[in-house]
Amino acid sequence: MSGWPSPPAGGPVKSAPPGQPARPGQPGQRAQQRLKPRLPGWVWWLIFGLLVLWNLATLLPAATPTVDLPYSAFLDQAQHDNIAQVQFNGQTLQGTFRHPIVWPPAGTAGASAAPQATAAAGGTPSATPGGLALPGTTQGPTSYQAFTSVMPPTGDPALLPLLEAHNVTITAKDTTSGGSFLLSLLVSVLPMLLLVGFFVYMGRQAQRSQQGLFGFGGSRARLYDAERPTVTFADVAGEDEAKLELMEVVDFLKEPDRYRRLGARLPRGVLLIGPPGTGKTLLARAVAGEAHVPFFSISASEFVEMFVGVGASRVRDLFNKAKAAAPSIVFVDEIDAVGRQRGAGLGGGNDEREQTLNQLLVEMDGFDDKTNVIVIAATNRPDVLDPALLRPGRFDRQVTVGYPDRAGREAILRIHTRGLRLAPDVDLVALSRATAGFSGADLANLANEAALLAAREGREMVGAAQFEEALDKVLLGTRQAGLANAEERRTVAYHEGGHAIVARLTPGADPVQKVTIVPHGRALGVTEQRPEEDRRNYPRAYLEARLAVMLGGRAAEEIVFGQPTTGAESDLKAATELARRMVGLWGMSDELGPVSYGVGEVHPFLGRELAAPREFAEATAARIDAAIRALLEQARTQARDLLTRHRAALDALAEELIAHESVNAQRLDEILVATGALRTEAAPVSPAGAEPTAPAAIAAAVDTTKR
Repeated sequence: MSGWPSPPAGGPVKSAPPGQPARPGQPGQRAQQRLKPRLPGWVWWLIFGLLVLWNLATLLPAATPTVDLPYSAFLDQAQHDNIAQVQFNGQTLQGTFRHPIVWPPAGTAGASAAPQATAAAGGTPSATPGGLALPGTTQGPTSYQAFTSVMPPTGDPALLPLLEAHNVTITAKDTTSGGSFLLSLLVSVLPMLLLVGFFVYMGRQAQRSQQGLFGFGGSRARLYDAERPTVTFADVAGEDEAKLELMEVVDFLKEPDRYRRLGARLPRGVLLIGPPGTGKTLLARAVAGEAHVPFFSISASEFVEMFVGVGASRVRDLFNKAKAAAPSIVFVDEIDAVGRQRGAGLGGGNDEREQTLNQLLVEMDGFDDKTNVIVIAATNRPDVLDPALLRPGRFDRQVTVGYPDRAGREAILRIHTRGLRLAPDVDLVALSRATAGFSGADLANLANEAALLAAREGREMVGAAQFEEALDKVLLGTRQAGLANAEERRTVAYHEGGHAIVARLTPGADPVQKVTIVPHGRALGVTEQRPEEDRRNYPRAYLEARLAVMLGGRAAEEIVFGQPTTGAESDLKAATELARRMVGLWGMSDELGPVSYGVGEVHPFLGRELAAPREFAEATAARIDAAIRALLEQARTQARDLLTRHRAALDALAEELIAHESVNAQRLDEILVATGALRTEAAPVSPAGAEPTAPAAIAAAVDTTKR
């Protein structure tokens, strides 16, 4: 139903608990088996490291303690029959002892004396007693099984006969091929590795180039399969009606045969409609979590690129992947980015966007009845969508995700505060009444702001004072430094006092919660009104009372100072827009009667308002302007008369604001009673200490002053 714009409200809220994996036998099990999770990257690195260690341990020779013997000591060991094997590598001799020796020998000051080996059967050679360790060492002599030595440059002709006489195994190494084992390995393997690495690098570069050219049309949808933590309907609060609508979709994905036996057809599309922040994306993920099926998520803006045809290619690729993983869900967020009416607005349509939309229409209309793929889309602008997209057979259902009521806001607050340490004085029921018109995102932000304030103040728990301050910050803006100019403080005090008195004394107006001349955001002062209950339908008397309240600040300036100021700029804009809608859309003018002229209607497309023919004559347009002005003059006169009668109350309230900067509802009533503007028997609307009644989108006169 058409009506005055509702205040912002709340919606489904997500929480952190993980979902449950799919159970055997469910429809999503087949898709889950195809979508097995890959091993983490560190597992592959661990396997690679183990293979390298195994190869090193297998290929590299075992390290054996080796002593560097002088050539004379080597000859002495050979003469004592303690050399088992010798390898000639140029002038270098390498070999092993028959029995380990201790080096350096005891009783020597250096390495000139030959070690004395003991050839006793089964014995171990020992050095001469009384030997000293090598200079600079702190350890004693060490036992060695292997040795190295260097022959004299001129050679030793008697060496080979000596070794042969003592049955020493003699080998020789070709010095022309020289180099160690590692060097040989590097020389033989490194070129091959470099060649393989080069080809791998070139292959990857070619693959990336191919992806950039020919893979440009691939889908960029993110897949949340059923094996990952999921969101369920238990994590969504405040939208019970929307959840009931989607429960049937979940049931169909779980048990499709039960519906097919009766001849029922799977809904091909579900369109979630609602204001921003109400939880449309969360609801879609909850459907996937409840059904335990793969969930493909993409924003509609990701389809559209500079090149014509890319978006259509991405649509085809997305639906091919979804069909391969069926049963599955495809979620398209902000579908109005590609689903806008074709050929609308000034200058016609966009070829790339329209081709993408055409491909989307074809894909949604071409599902096989046995293909369990459901398309869920979300938008906050259903009025701009193409009619072909909304017809049954594509989007069979349209689920409205609106603002939550008081009970829904309480449930949302409980979800968002269960991770906070709340003080005993926090009343979530009262807070839900004080947040009428808040969306789920607004409530999440409110809880977070309260926690940040408590942490900033060094508190151990989040109290009611922090929630009240956070509520003011969310509604009114960040608190600014107070006004330093005395004349400006007086002007703002009378301006806000005019708003407050007209709001308190006008029947049907929303109750005043607080009046302040402390700047918040861009406003120099604020009169905060909080409606007593959620409203979706507004009578004419209520709207006329709002007009009077909006013009109360300007009326007070004219009465006290004899001239208006720029402080009423935002008041005049809001009042004129409201009066225009009352006359042109809602037929609330006695002179024009119950006729809607489309005046004040917001056109989503550039140029539509210019291209559309006017459906009324110029004389009627003049009458509409006169009716709008008459409503505003009537409200202004009502505010001026009321403030003139209660001038004493206006002066008293202004002085109170100048002295204390803020006045709550109880103190406002005390001032009105003391000045005779309010009878004593009239109970305060919202006394201090009572539960605050809900704030709307500040149904107050907020001054965006430009002085």
